[in-house]
Amino acid sequence: MTSSLINLTIAFTLSLMGTLLFRSHLMSTLLCLEGMMLSLFIMTSTIILNSNSMMFMPIPITILVFAACEAAVGLALLVKISNTYGSDYVQNLNLLQC
Repeated sequence: MTSSLINLTIAFTLSLMGTLLFRSHLMSTLLCLEGMMLSLFIMTSTIILNSNSMMFMPIPITILVFAACEAAVGLALLVKISNTYGSDYVQNLNLLQC
């Protein structure tokens, strides 16, 4: 495993740990999720480019599309929650209210 893949694996792991540990703000969770998606995109791109296989070329583009959709939905939820509740604290949300 090359040093760039090791660094990308560490970046993915740190983003995953940030998502699991720092869940107090919705914005920090969204940033950690975006870091996970971008490190996964770069990792799959480098692996596919090193393998010289044309069959798996659409996979990084698909990951990038899902990352863009996740970011758009996450930011829309962030705007809606901050307009409704006044902050992005996850612990202040009453999600069980009908």
